This record gives sequence, C-alpha cells and structure tokens, in this order.
Amino acid sequence: MTGAPPTGASPAPPGLDYAFSVRVRVGAPLELGETATGRRRVIPILGGEVDGPRLAGEVVPGGADWQSLRADGTADLVARYTLRAADGTLIGVVNRGLRRGPPEVLARLAAGASVSPDLYYFRATPRFEAPPGPHGWLADHVFVATGERRAAMVLLAFFLLR
Repeated sequence: MTGAPPTGASPAPPGLDYAFSVRVRVGAPLELGETATGRRRVIPILGGEVDGPRLAGEVVPGGADWQSLRADGTADLVARYTLRAADGTLIGVVNRGLRRGPPEVLARLAAGASVSPDLYYFRATPRFEAPPGPHGWLADHVFVATGERRAAMVLLAFFLLR
C-alpha cells in the first residue's frame, strides 16, 4: 500500500468549527539563555479571559509558555496552563506551536510593537484535559489554534477539527 487514495477518489479535507478565543495576559520573559536546544525562555501566564460560542471563563494565573528560539528567530512554543469554565470546571491545556516570520517582523514583536498577524505565522495544536460532562468534548476532539502576539498579551482562536 502506497498511502495514496484509491484511484478516482480524493480524500475530503477536514472542516474547522470556531470554538472560542482566549486572551492570555503574559509577564516579562525569564531568559534561561543558550542551551543544547537553542535559546530558552519562559513566559509567565498571569491570567486572562475565555469567550466564544462553545466555552466561556477565565485563564487561571500560574501557567507558563516554555520557548526555544531557533537561530532564525522561530519560536518553538509549549504552553501549559489552566482554564476555569464559567461553571467552575478546571480544564488543563498543553498548547504546542510555532511562531516564525521575517527577522524585521520578529524584532518588532520582541520590542512589544503592534504587528499585523498577517505578517507572521503563529499556529498551535492544543490538547485539553477535561472531566467527563459538559466540557468533556474538549478532551474528545483535535483542535488547531491561530495566534497573535501583543505587547503583554497573546490572543488565541481555537478551532475544532471535524
């Protein structure tokens, strides 16, 4: 088997359904310096808001975004944090992603300037830990997210992959 679809058949691409957005307030980066995997830094997560058609609530303070910066400026991101749904349910998030762009755009982002998200690539693949019940759907689906970096905030839009 070659992995190609049967002759005459074309696989249908999966669809995306917008689920919710998150506004994450972040602190100043903690620079760990050069390591075997690149320049490491940790971005503290200070809190935030969750809003959308499928989920509302808040970002619980205390998480962090662990970043490895490649020589070309690309950031490999692994953020771990907790959401509290409007009904009080706690939901764990592990969000892995990439942010890359032209050096001059990344320099403007690093300086805290407002940069159009059309000028750089910021995508992530979140995984959720949620108890069975009204929020169990989060743990039972695959999601993708788009991101936008602001001076003291990260804006994320989460899409359920059908």
